[in-house]
Amino acid sequence: MIFLLASISAMAQDFTENVKPYVSLQKDKYAITHVQLLDGRGTAAQKDMTIVIEQGRITQIAPSAKTTLPKEMYIVDGTGKTVMPGFVMMHEHIFYTKTFEGEFNVVNMTNTFPRMYLAGGVTTMRTAGSVSPHTDLNIQRFIREGKMAGPKMDVTGPFIERQSETSIPQLPILPKEQTPGATIDYWADQGCTSFKVYMHISRQDLKEVVQHAHARGLKVTGHLCSVSYQEAAEIGIDNLEHGFMASSDFAERRLEDLCDYFKASTGLQKLGKDDPAMDKLMRMLIDKGVTITTTPAVFTPTTGYELIPGGGDEAIHPDVLKNIKAGYDRRLGKDSISQRMFRNELYWIRKFHQMGGKVVVGTDPTGAGRIIAGYGNMWTLELMVKGGFTLPEAIMLCTLNGARFLNRDKETGSLEKGKSADLILIDGDLSADATNIRKIQWVIKDGIAFESKKMFESVKGKVGLY
Repeated sequence: MIFLLASISAMAQDFTENVKPYVSLQKDKYAITHVQLLDGRGTAAQKDMTIVIEQGRITQIAPSAKTTLPKEMYIVDGTGKTVMPGFVMMHEHIFYTKTFEGEFNVVNMTNTFPRMYLAGGVTTMRTAGSVSPHTDLNIQRFIREGKMAGPKMDVTGPFIERQSETSIPQLPILPKEQTPGATIDYWADQGCTSFKVYMHISRQDLKEVVQHAHARGLKVTGHLCSVSYQEAAEIGIDNLEHGFMASSDFAERRLEDLCDYFKASTGLQKLGKDDPAMDKLMRMLIDKGVTITTTPAVFTPTTGYELIPGGGDEAIHPDVLKNIKAGYDRRLGKDSISQRMFRNELYWIRKFHQMGGKVVVGTDPTGAGRIIAGYGNMWTLELMVKGGFTLPEAIMLCTLNGARFLNRDKETGSLEKGKSADLILIDGDLSADATNIRKIQWVIKDGIAFESKKMFESVKGKVGLY
């Protein structure tokens, strides 16, 4: 009954004038017929299926030939189209890279990114670290109230980080005399549902973060360096970000509680793809139940790849795009190490998955500015398939696995009777070509269909400003 009332509330939701132009369909009952279905559970595509949606929930999924619909039912003809679950993406940000005088800098994309995430098929997302948690929490509320177009959001608290020579200005830095427990308690009270430790924390910092978060039933993730993956797993971390690309476990003469990024990177570069040391680390992480978030998009090399992976060039303000292209051009033909490490990461994450490891997926719209909300999410699915995953596997990792980690899998993440109608309608055969993900027609969230193309068109030239 609680689920039903929630769905009725969603269907009856009033949208502001800022959101109404993007709503294509808002009906209590309708069916999508004769559509190809990829359900998010890792199973093969099913042809000529019908999905019935009532009060924002899926009430029936069956072959079209075996489905009888009432005459008054509103019909959406899905012939030649594909449906899959909405993305549940696990390393997203409301902020974006905008370098200044060669220095790394981030700025909030408060207005553009939520809309772009939804346009790119993301119906649920976790902000894996925030530079402005109140902004993220307010956006979450505005979306829920129909004042903004965007996904359902799980908000991660502010980065838990210590001072370093490379500190990013927007990151909150814990003073030397202050422990992180009070920060965890404060932001948990504000509504944050997970916490992220960063590159220069100590093992003691992580122990306190885990203790305070777990006491509230909340989870901890990390983009690590000063603490190794093995140390973090032994302490009890739930999740590790950036696949194996942030592991410092293989650095030579590694010093405890100290981040030496060069040594960490060099150690990874020296590993063979099937190095026994990496296999041992994988088995240890599996034994400890640690989930790995892979973010391959943010590591996309230059040579042989698009300037903006996923094709979002027009979304970026021309001055910002000019700077991105200048950096891109400088690296063309000079990124052989990046190419090799990129291939290794895709291989390692697939191997970890095949060994039984828990894998979730995110995009991380930072780096050199080439990865942006929405477009980066679509590109990530393409990339997972290019990296050796089957399409059903890649979809499951980008949907149901994330929902499981967020404890939302009873509600979303796969197309099953009784779940929220969170799905993507694609104008093409996704099983024939993964790049057809770029042909999203509608993104349906709680049964309400939003038009992807209109949302993307509304942000042209605005990323980097708003």
